[in-house]
Amino acid sequence: MAENGDVKLHIAMLPWLAFGHLIPFLELAKLMASKGHNISFISTPRNIDRLPKIPQTLTQFINFIKINLPEVENLPENAESTRDLPANKVPYLKIACDGLRKPMVDFLNNTSLDWIICDFATYWLGPIAAEHGVRTAYFSIYPALFLGFYGSPETAMHGDADRETLEEFIKLPKWVSFESEVRPSLFQLTRVRNNKLTVGVQNVKDSYRLGATIRACDAVIVRSILDFEPDWLNLLKELYQKPVIPVGLLPTTVNHDDNDNASWLETKQWLDMHEKGSVVYIAFGTETKPSQYELTQLALGLELSGLPFYWVLIDQRGSSDDEVLELPIRFEERTRGRGVVCKSWAPQFKIVSHDSVGGLLSHSGLSSVVEGLQLGKPLVLLPFLMDQGLIASYLVEKKMACMVHREDVDGSFTPESVADSLSLVMVKEDGKMYREKAKEMMSLFGNRDVQDKCLDELMHFLINSSHK
Repeated sequence: MAENGDVKLHIAMLPWLAFGHLIPFLELAKLMASKGHNISFISTPRNIDRLPKIPQTLTQFINFIKINLPEVENLPENAESTRDLPANKVPYLKIACDGLRKPMVDFLNNTSLDWIICDFATYWLGPIAAEHGVRTAYFSIYPALFLGFYGSPETAMHGDADRETLEEFIKLPKWVSFESEVRPSLFQLTRVRNNKLTVGVQNVKDSYRLGATIRACDAVIVRSILDFEPDWLNLLKELYQKPVIPVGLLPTTVNHDDNDNASWLETKQWLDMHEKGSVVYIAFGTETKPSQYELTQLALGLELSGLPFYWVLIDQRGSSDDEVLELPIRFEERTRGRGVVCKSWAPQFKIVSHDSVGGLLSHSGLSSVVEGLQLGKPLVLLPFLMDQGLIASYLVEKKMACMVHREDVDGSFTPESVADSLSLVMVKEDGKMYREKAKEMMSLFGNRDVQDKCLDELMHFLINSSHK
């Protein structure tokens, strides 16, 4: 089944403990397994148990390996992913993740591997793998533009003298030789910084983890394609001086196994009642929880828009999150029939695939962007964090999406700006360009041939480099 003759690789995968990372890693694992390669997919027991089921045909190729997180002071019990705890406690999860060194050494001592595909957080893994004669590849679930903004591995690790203040950091870096509007907003950087204040000096900065991971690895695999961001991918090759391989955008594939469950049938029934293209779907992924202020402005904006909506709302991140968000008083009563607020998991791809959904309001996480555009649904973006701001600014630059206006310094926005952006993209003649662009992007974001070609090139590289 494997290509390149009968060469079958054994590849271990160790994603960061966040579902926004676990799911793309699993998608890549399934693609490599479909070529006959053996995958050891490593995570904690609770995370593995919560992953989507893989197709029966791939079970012989993907082995899920459960390793326990060490106990860490201030990390709530059973918190094994970012979904399980508020943002200000995520640094403790990174400290726990650093405690996986020993189980990974034990795994390497007892397993014959060709490659380990790792994430940014486990910056210590590359040298350990090298000692065991195993090559490592960093798999970035972020596009090249995000990595490019951080510069070379050394710059990511130790900083840049020209970017010591937040105001300097929002400018286009000096190593970017082409014109670009890509930049984060000040409030996104402030938010990231504030989430780190609760932890002592023992925690290693994300930018250091990223740079050290890239410096130690043998190759960088990026969730991207050349047609999407050619300038940024070429920049990475210059910055890293090592192979940079775009693995494709990993468009979602439909799992038909759960089409008949009761909650989906109920959702489908509600969607069926609405006109084609009239419903806006709202979700901000598992990583992003709005503040109470942001939630209120957003809810009032949805109400003001008059559009039917399906909103997947995370109002609490794990039981240790004591800031439970509340919708405006009588909001659900006033929007009953027109809107649904879902506070549990929802089958996003199936909902967005429905004809009645005419657009997405999203945080601009790459998975949501890919799902929306592979289905030809226009995007309204409301980014909260730095990576989201960078992706959103690039999509706006390329006329692929519209961004809700927010004040740069404090991130404030009005209900009117939410309603206006939604009406523009979903309804108004002036926003027709966004609807047409989304249809045009289907052939890029959902193209299985492009995805297959990227995968073939990656496997060719991994096979030919594994025994040199």
